[in-house]
Amino acid sequence: MIPAGLMISAPASGTGKTTLMLGLLAAFRAQGVTVQPFKSGPDYIDPAFHTAASGRASFNIDSWSMEHERIAGMVGNAQGADLILAEGSMGLFDGVAIQGASGNGASADIAAHMGWPVVLVLDVSGAAQSVAATALGFKMMRPDVTLAGVVLNRVASPRHEALVRVGMEQAGITVLGVLPRRAEMALPERHLGLVQAGEQENLDEVLAEAGAFVREHVDLDALRAAAMGARASVTPPAKIVPPGQRIALAQDNAFAFVYPHLLAGWRAAGAEVLPFSPLQNEAPDDSADICWLPGGYPELHAGTLAAADTFRSGLQRFAETRAVHGECGGYMALGAGLIDKEGTRHEMAGLLGLETSFAKRKFHLGYRRATLEAAIPGAEAGAHLRGHEFHYATITSEPDTALARITDSNDLTVPETGTYRRTEGGGQVSGTFFHLIAAGA
Repeated sequence: MIPAGLMISAPASGTGKTTLMLGLLAAFRAQGVTVQPFKSGPDYIDPAFHTAASGRASFNIDSWSMEHERIAGMVGNAQGADLILAEGSMGLFDGVAIQGASGNGASADIAAHMGWPVVLVLDVSGAAQSVAATALGFKMMRPDVTLAGVVLNRVASPRHEALVRVGMEQAGITVLGVLPRRAEMALPERHLGLVQAGEQENLDEVLAEAGAFVREHVDLDALRAAAMGARASVTPPAKIVPPGQRIALAQDNAFAFVYPHLLAGWRAAGAEVLPFSPLQNEAPDDSADICWLPGGYPELHAGTLAAADTFRSGLQRFAETRAVHGECGGYMALGAGLIDKEGTRHEMAGLLGLETSFAKRKFHLGYRRATLEAAIPGAEAGAHLRGHEFHYATITSEPDTALARITDSNDLTVPETGTYRRTEGGGQVSGTFFHLIAAGA
């Protein structure tokens, strides 16, 4: 049975969605309530925190890159849970200009399609009764989106709370919680968002503190009672065509950005995932059919990767006869060299001619639609793929053959095509700067 759900959202980024989400997951878990978390949008960092807080794998659901049928399969992962909580991205109605597979990527699309009421997190610092006007606008913006209530964040004092509550009462909006200003609850960040869950040495303590904080200041019973069952049909978790039967997967703090639904879908289709750690100087399992290097932070570990001779030589041997594919950070690691932010060049695997630099950073962000010029593991030439790109690397040299024709969410051509190179022994090395989310035109 699929439980009722809620969408945790906000008017904008930086208002406290993730702090509330993690606190709710930890607080409900402490009560013995099994919560299935989801992340609306393409963010690949938050789901790992969700998993740590809830004890259940969190999955991305995204209306731009996923058809309704695939979203239904993602929600099917909630089987056996007591409650669904989905964390939104950016502001509730923020998305791209042109519709995608089932929407424009806004969290409101998911809330409307699934029928999950929205819990709106409001940063009330610097305002009082006026905050109710913001909440009222969000309540009225889309008739197909229901506002369950609000959680007031960064409340300065009891007097401040009383004034904000007056406005909410006048607007007919339920206050589900009041979080006092508390700077120490903030999670550390870096250039791609939060520091990864795997790098948080005191994560258990942080989550326990967040759970206690939310339990004290949010009406958990009222919030849970506001959840509603799925409006759309839900199906069992979908199988996804795997890139191989046995997949050697780079997995450590340098290569952690692989979407959880891909791994689950590959395994559901019968594939076996064989993790290895380049940072521990491990080579891909020689019994694997293909090797996949996800994105991550190779720029923070470039010196370690350059010195990992067992990893590099093992990867080179693997690529002689089999396929190797890299996404974003994995693509950079497959290249000839990487220049860190201090201007030092580090030798990478040398399987592609790609040279990248962080000394002159350039921001790349957005959805990507790709039509493959050559096959990659799991997709034939001509296949249409949807994904997301988010990095600061600058390409200084990219001499290999273009892998795909790539456009952004506005159907504008993107110059970062990805590249590929075939090896003398019959293998192929390929890479892209975008992270694969789903197949589809």
